[in-house]
Amino acid sequence: MIRNNIILVGFSYTGKSSVGALVAQRLGWRFTDIDRRVEGISGKTVPEIFAGPGGEDQFRALERQALALACAVGESVIAAGGGAVLEGGNRMVMSGSGIVVLLEAKTLTIYQRILNDTTMEKRPLLEGDDPLANIKRLKGMRQPIYSEVADWTVHTDNLTIDEIADEVVRAWGRLGYSLKREVDQDIESLTQEDAGPHSAARLRVSGGAAAVVASQSGACPIFVLQNGIAQLGRRMKANGLSGTVYLVTDDIVHSLYGHEVAESLADDGFDVKTYAIDHGEASKNLGTAAKVYEWMAGHRAERNSVVVAFGGGVVGDLAGFVAASYARGVPFVQVPTTLLAMVDASIGGKVAVNLPQGKNMVGAFYQPRLVVADVNSLRTLPKRVLTEGWAEVIKHALILDAELLGLMEERADALLSIEPKTTASLIGRSAAIKAAVVSQDEREKGIRTLLNYGHTVGHALEAVTGYEGYLHGEAVSIGMMAAAHISKGMGLIDKSVVDRQRTMLEKFGLPIKASRIGIDEVMNAMSLDKKVRDKSIRWVLLEEIGRAVIRDDVPASLVTAVLREIFS
Repeated sequence: MIRNNIILVGFSYTGKSSVGALVAQRLGWRFTDIDRRVEGISGKTVPEIFAGPGGEDQFRALERQALALACAVGESVIAAGGGAVLEGGNRMVMSGSGIVVLLEAKTLTIYQRILNDTTMEKRPLLEGDDPLANIKRLKGMRQPIYSEVADWTVHTDNLTIDEIADEVVRAWGRLGYSLKREVDQDIESLTQEDAGPHSAARLRVSGGAAAVVASQSGACPIFVLQNGIAQLGRRMKANGLSGTVYLVTDDIVHSLYGHEVAESLADDGFDVKTYAIDHGEASKNLGTAAKVYEWMAGHRAERNSVVVAFGGGVVGDLAGFVAASYARGVPFVQVPTTLLAMVDASIGGKVAVNLPQGKNMVGAFYQPRLVVADVNSLRTLPKRVLTEGWAEVIKHALILDAELLGLMEERADALLSIEPKTTASLIGRSAAIKAAVVSQDEREKGIRTLLNYGHTVGHALEAVTGYEGYLHGEAVSIGMMAAAHISKGMGLIDKSVVDRQRTMLEKFGLPIKASRIGIDEVMNAMSLDKKVRDKSIRWVLLEEIGRAVIRDDVPASLVTAVLREIFS
């Protein structure tokens, strides 16, 4: 799913900031100037950053961060710096978050605009013996990249700011939110008449990513496809991967799709070696990881070998942990086959194994190179395994997207019957929510913690039942009910919100209570949770549908009372 943003790119003095502010005003959207955002993050002006110890490298790092933050919001007009397109990761962020409009101008026009700008005391582009030649040279170097990334081009030489804004709004109306970018789609170019008298438009092929995780570790495109397994090898090659694939899967998935995925990879030139673990959470431990290490070492895996995690969340977590640690890190690809993995576990680079004392206690942040989800695989899932995945989709809606919750309420029957178009659309939307959050907070130091709604009690429930009594999504569902009751007890929400959440969970067949669970054991397991700081649990609670908050001041008496109700 393409998020509804407009990103303006182009050389200096093509009008990105002025036009962007005006377009945002017309659309009722927010406006972000990336250079100003960089200054806000750093506390320094752009010239001061360039003149500082880190120089341009420091500025580009801040620019990446600012761009990822801006593109993750939605309904934004974003003026990117003139050099932002030079980094491939930035281009992927732009492509995955909206339409990219290039503001173009001739070299002489840019030169004259710089000369007429009395607001700038220092104008680096005018330095040197022949500034016009400098502008022409630099612009010429960037022009092919501008042309590659742009969905729409506006020639600004003879236009007023209002006229340029008209053309950008026209671009949004013509392309907009429904813009499709499927690699194998035959796309006809838009005509000059369609574009308007000053614009040239074309559709750019960028692979049909539902979302892109953009972080300091790099960009990870997420594909939600009807035939993802068949396209896997091609997608990996397009991402620059080659050589030997160490395919880690489980016994059930291997029996269903092992031949198909191996054939897809082999057809695109990969040498495939396969290791199937026993299915289930009990396999996600250091002992199983050691066996995979030994298997890879026995086949002489190297640092350019690729680990492909092909299965549900257990396989993804385990294989990702192995990839992060084998030979100090090898590339890996996530190919989730369960709903839960498609919208949660495969996205964001959190990889880990369990200890007897708790879930995911040994792990790392390690981004995959790409994620390829095949929604056709959902049809072969046991009903209970499919059902648990809806807990994460509902969670995303509850904490960050009230509109998504409304769509799920309206289209519940289609989702429960796995109607292809509706299911793929909402899976893509849910995946995009998590991708946007991770792009802002890869290491879970801020907003990403919100994704743990329901996990404090849910993880504790899994631990005290030995990871066998409840599937992860089921435990999270119960944990979300506990969190909702705590939210109500803290005065953050009223009973209607609790009831609406309960109705949604029950509609999708998810549990809301558990019986014969020792409260003391649950409390002890919660004390080991990774979200505990200074012995205080950091609870993710609801303030309203679509908005969550982190609190560490929840009274122990309230927690005890809620646990008694949930585990009665």
